[in-house]
Amino acid sequence: MSPVPERSPTGESLTGESRSGADLGTAADGSRRPRVFIDARWTRVDAHDGISRFGACLAEALHRLHPVTMLIHDERQLALLPDGVPHVKINSPMSVRELAVSRRLDALGADVVFSPMQVIGGFRRRYRLVLTLHDLIYYRHPQPPGFLPWPVRLLWRIYHKAYWPQRVLLNRGDAVVTVSETTRRLIERHRLTRNPVTVVHNAPSGLPATADLEADDSGGARDLVYMGSFMPYKDVETLIAGMRSLPGHRLHLLSRIPPAREAELRGLVPDGTDVVFWRGITEADYRALLSRAAALVTASRDEGFGLPLIEAMHCGTPVVCSDLDIFREVTGGHARFFAPGDAEAFAAAVREVADPAVRADLAHRGREQAQRFSWDRSARRLLEVLVPGSARPDLDGAGDEV
Repeated sequence: MSPVPERSPTGESLTGESRSGADLGTAADGSRRPRVFIDARWTRVDAHDGISRFGACLAEALHRLHPVTMLIHDERQLALLPDGVPHVKINSPMSVRELAVSRRLDALGADVVFSPMQVIGGFRRRYRLVLTLHDLIYYRHPQPPGFLPWPVRLLWRIYHKAYWPQRVLLNRGDAVVTVSETTRRLIERHRLTRNPVTVVHNAPSGLPATADLEADDSGGARDLVYMGSFMPYKDVETLIAGMRSLPGHRLHLLSRIPPAREAELRGLVPDGTDVVFWRGITEADYRALLSRAAALVTASRDEGFGLPLIEAMHCGTPVVCSDLDIFREVTGGHARFFAPGDAEAFAAAVREVADPAVRADLAHRGREQAQRFSWDRSARRLLEVLVPGSARPDLDGAGDEV
């Protein structure tokens, strides 16, 4: 980044590429546009996780529609955030100063604040607040992410013992966003908020246009790709066990993994099978491997969205996944499903997509399904929630409120 300073209403320094005053804060009719802030403090400093990518991609797409300012707490976050979007550095969301963050945002002149999480501090506020609940996974699988400090992990477990704390958080806002119809139905079923809930989908990013993809005949079509974490509910164990029935296939486990967890999984690899631990992969290598793979595979027992499935379908790569409502929704049914935890059924589904006719059908229908998801489309839907009446997206009925 090569930022050019701008100033907030209180004189605090904002940074971003230079823009005219009309572009930044004035509508076509000369009226002042609502000042929108995106809480980007959940952005990682090393590599994106799902929430980090969700916030960063929406910030970039939303800024093309309406001026936004990103909140950060660490300059290193800018490496994973879009260039040209103004930002202001404030406290960490883990800091005790978070209790007064609403006063800080009021002082910055915020009219609307969007958080890609359901948590943001402060009490009294003068701005519209839109919160995000991605999924309800941790009520069923309460182990917290390992990168959180231990006091936060302890509070995490306590928090997910009952639904009422979630209701308190969500009802502090004015509207709620979630990433799938499946999660929206769960929010409604458990009566987690009295606020309107709108679906703003995840979307693939950094992938080549489908027209630019070419079939790979180099012999790598027996590669199986898994992209995701190694938390217990992801059930990577079933993928590894299924390799016993898939001679000639290679399972690629792409994500970074703690050494202890890798050692645990390596101990489960059947003799004579081919399982590769990448311990992290570049975007370019991921795209190349995904576009030539026999299938994108996942045995997850729970999920909030399943972005790698969309990425695979975008590339014309078949998806083999556990039979979950969310995976049915995301793929539109254009995948091969197997019963969660059933390693033999997983292997059978992989063999099925090796049939050329099946593979061609899944590739064609998968690409069509993947076109329903884009960050521009999601940003238009989000803008309508942030600034009601500012956008009228035609999204095939997606994103209706409950």
